[in-house]
Amino acid sequence: MTSHHRAARHRRPRKALALGLPMALAAAGVLAYGSVFGLGPAEAGRAVAAEVPAGATDVADGFASVNALGQNGTYGGRNGRTVTVTSLADLEKYATAAEPYVIVVAGTITVAPVGKEIRVASDKTIIGSGTSGHIVGGGFFLGQGVHNVIIRNLTIRDSYQGVWNDKEHDFDAIQMDGAHHVWIDHNDLRHTADGLIDVRKDSTYVTVSWNRLNHANKAFGIGWTENLVTDITVHHNWIRETEQRNPSTDNAAHAHLYNNYLEDVAGTAITSAYGNYARGRTRMVLENSYFQGVRNPVIKDATAALVQRGNLFSGTSGRNESGGTAFDPKAYYAYTADAAADVPARVKAGAGPRTSVGKAATAAAEAASGTLTVAKDGTGRYRTVQAAVDAVPAGNTSRVVISVKPGTYRETVSIPANKPHVTIQGSGASRKDTVIVYGNAAGMLKPDGSGTYGTPGSATVAVRSDDSHLRNLTVSNDFDEAAHQSLTGHQAVALLTTADRIVLDSLIVTGDQDTLELETAAKDKPGRVYMRNSYVIGNVDFIFGRATAVIDQSIITLKKRWDGTSAGYVTAPSTPAGRKGILVNRSTINGDVTAGSFHLGRNWHPGGDTTADPQATVRNSELSAAIKRTPWTDMGGFSWKEDRFAEYMNTGPGSGPQSSDRPHLTATQAASQEVADWLGDWTP
Repeated sequence: MTSHHRAARHRRPRKALALGLPMALAAAGVLAYGSVFGLGPAEAGRAVAAEVPAGATDVADGFASVNALGQNGTYGGRNGRTVTVTSLADLEKYATAAEPYVIVVAGTITVAPVGKEIRVASDKTIIGSGTSGHIVGGGFFLGQGVHNVIIRNLTIRDSYQGVWNDKEHDFDAIQMDGAHHVWIDHNDLRHTADGLIDVRKDSTYVTVSWNRLNHANKAFGIGWTENLVTDITVHHNWIRETEQRNPSTDNAAHAHLYNNYLEDVAGTAITSAYGNYARGRTRMVLENSYFQGVRNPVIKDATAALVQRGNLFSGTSGRNESGGTAFDPKAYYAYTADAAADVPARVKAGAGPRTSVGKAATAAAEAASGTLTVAKDGTGRYRTVQAAVDAVPAGNTSRVVISVKPGTYRETVSIPANKPHVTIQGSGASRKDTVIVYGNAAGMLKPDGSGTYGTPGSATVAVRSDDSHLRNLTVSNDFDEAAHQSLTGHQAVALLTTADRIVLDSLIVTGDQDTLELETAAKDKPGRVYMRNSYVIGNVDFIFGRATAVIDQSIITLKKRWDGTSAGYVTAPSTPAGRKGILVNRSTINGDVTAGSFHLGRNWHPGGDTTADPQATVRNSELSAAIKRTPWTDMGGFSWKEDRFAEYMNTGPGSGPQSSDRPHLTATQAASQEVADWLGDWTP
């Protein structure tokens, strides 16, 4: 390592059209749709021209978005007039009209006779005004050839006739026979005489999303012909306290069910007979859903194909089946599934009618659930991780989870000190699926001309707030040393922490020089970090800083320098006197580098600080042949032997016996250098 490096070290200093409420009203949370839409007392009970409500011009996802049968996606009455209705007569008038309409249901409309299903013609959006739109005692019917229909943000309820498994009254909330391109979204469907939703007689290109289906014998039936025609997407629905058809899918060509929450509440009069059912020759893909207390949560006929992946089951019993080859939903449309563990909170917060639907409603639901979703493709509330961090309120007292969908996010991310209790976690199946990467280096000039980044400023991700967590991610600094040989300052941090009680779980943290910087907010401030089940990759001083840090049950991977040579240092602690430094515990240190080319660490006294007392302990770990026989070395004119460096019970070809150049802890000393000693009163 050159003196130049030492000097630098001391200086570490679906596109949707959306027309919403007027800005002032939206900011104030005004829900007075009557005044917004021009409804005065004299106009109550009749339809009037209305301003387009937020969410009324959104377009469908899933199979309802597919270009087929002469219909390019599902957008409802977007191209027609918007009217507000408060009576059954006006609702029927506009629902059955030949022209496209956006029909806003403002208030409760009671259907007579009970059980009547209002016929809906093509090119219609029927949407509730805030949460006030209720259809009581009846429902909707979409007949043969009806297409391009959206039913959204409504409560449809109470056609129940007193018989639980009613064979006499075919009173559904929404029934379709031979329709196509239909989107059923953000509704509350409950307490009907028959099914809440029936998708029958070769209806196809249907998406059912973000609905609450509850308190009924039959929730949701699909199919019921011998033909393999129906293509349907069912996602983010909360199906609870229903006995059967949750859904039951018969002879569907393609049924894609994901991120649904099925809940059978214990101790109630309603008990589930079964959950998701693939009947006949159905081909079903069922993924990342959550089943709570459901009997026979997943069942299939011998003739059906049902592929399961990523589902979670809690308190379930009975049949849980899969088998056969289904299909790849991404061959038909783009989507990103949330992690199953996030589904209950997210669906409970977001399903059903909202004050407004669309992006504003998504944000409100996510804030209520404590989860903010990031997705590059626009399927989340935010497209960048930093935008989600910015949305976290300052001084938050409860945990906020930023769930980042799979993809590569080329950005820098900083969690400021005034936003504690933040978790950033990838929602993919692997830590490789979600990558946050950037390529700044210490010696680079900032774009605003205010100087160079410096080592901490080069970080791709900086965690500056207490009690924050990172999980299931790759964090990378891909600064290209070979291309910047004229640059002074090649330190390039992937992940920086400067706070206390930080959990780093199931990560890949990768870079070259100075990959993982573990600091405190100030020399006199505590800073504890617990990393587990992770990979740290680098070559020079790539785990360093003054924090009290545990690297537990992880893999530390050594990599060659930019010019192909093998030389480096795993740790460079700068621990203040009287504090614990860096503990590597139950881990593996390896890599495709030359034998005997890496030190376990060296002692960093920042700026020549004589009060620092660097400490690193490597214990109960496997060391590859890459580790030198004398694994510790001096730095900046300070002798490592005057600081605190030791090993204990290591194995592998890179381990070695006790000597003056290789100190080992005694059993007594080791007993006071356990993980719990490092973390003190904190249990991650």
